[in-house]
Amino acid sequence: MKRRNFLKNGLATASALTVGSAWAFSANTERFNAGEKTFNLNYAPHDGMFANHAGKDFIDQIKFMHDQGFRGIEDNGLLGRSVTDQEKIGKTLAQFGMTMGVFVVDGGDNWKVSLTSGKKDFVDAFVKTCQRSVETSKRVNAKWMTVVPGYFERNLPIGIQTAHVIEALRRGAEVFEPHGLIMVLEPLSDNPDLFLRTSSQSYEICKAVNSPACKILYDIYHMQRNEGDLIKNIERTWEEIAYFQIGDNPGRKEPTSGEINYKNIFKYIYNRGYRGVMGMEHGNAREGKDGEVALIKAYREVDNFM
Repeated sequence: MKRRNFLKNGLATASALTVGSAWAFSANTERFNAGEKTFNLNYAPHDGMFANHAGKDFIDQIKFMHDQGFRGIEDNGLLGRSVTDQEKIGKTLAQFGMTMGVFVVDGGDNWKVSLTSGKKDFVDAFVKTCQRSVETSKRVNAKWMTVVPGYFERNLPIGIQTAHVIEALRRGAEVFEPHGLIMVLEPLSDNPDLFLRTSSQSYEICKAVNSPACKILYDIYHMQRNEGDLIKNIERTWEEIAYFQIGDNPGRKEPTSGEINYKNIFKYIYNRGYRGVMGMEHGNAREGKDGEVALIKAYREVDNFM
């Protein structure tokens, strides 16, 4: 990945960072400065979301996120970063009192063939990646890691596939549980070949694994597409949910860009006592700096539920 140092290159006039003062940027006469108040919930942007203002360097982006009131980040591809970059991210988060959200337990293409198959090679690769994830989590003080069981094994009955997934996840839980880490299962809507699709299916599997190291990642965008009735389904599966992700539908962009009533959903989640990370796993509805300003405004709007 090509990087440029925002602090060295600088930006013109209203986009500049003055040493010892606040970050500031300008778009449509609006100004956002360091010291912006935090949000009621812990929304977590990702690499690239504010690259038009902060530059391509992820460390500079994290500092910018903090100055706009965000107190968490996500980094799905963290396992693919060098140890040096992981340590830099961890140090920056600690310096600014920010929380590391999920990264993906990514074993390469094995998940596409899937844990549903029960094949030893795939399970062993999954466990090995879990072990590597423990060391990565220490560098960034992470607690949650996304796990996707993979594709249907269509030559096997669904019950057999489910049993295979449960057994594999128990192996993963044995790795994570002694370290107080949590793998969060993410039901997805990307294509019909994916095995894990609903919150109730995820709930059933977590109950069967029966470990504090195996919980649900409730991605609001995917669940709107796959099952709807969002608040009711969050209520039904609440005791197994450890993490939330955000994206409006259609389009998978920031709240207010689609049909989901995020203000009501966030109010419900907050009133239930959730104070964990809310991963911003979506794109920007508009391009460029204007789009980044609009994204921040959207979160200020939907977070205004008190």
